[in-house]
Amino acid sequence: MKRDIFQAIADPTRRAILVLIATNALTPNAIAEQFNTTRQAVSKHIKILNECELLAEKKIGREIYYQLKIDKMKEVDKWMEQFKEIWENRFSQLDKVLMNLKSKENEI
Repeated sequence: MKRDIFQAIADPTRRAILVLIATNALTPNAIAEQFNTTRQAVSKHIKILNECELLAEKKIGREIYYQLKIDKMKEVDKWMEQFKEIWENRFSQLDKVLMNLKSKENEI
């Protein structure tokens, strides 16, 4: 079953796993060592991340290393872009209000 990428990033533990493996490929055991939880719980998170196609697997000997597929995160960035435009417009409006207030202060 393919899951939605937003299901993956909705959970704080999965977000933390993504940060961990963003620059370095790690084994499930190495990932689990970073959390105060069981190896099985981390495996479930890895499974969900894998189903969302956020992980690249590389097998070296008997070990599997996971690394973030950074290109997949573009879906999130694309979705967030609409909000960035709204925020930028609101900040621009706030800048105008503050400039008007400042100019009125200087007139007094």
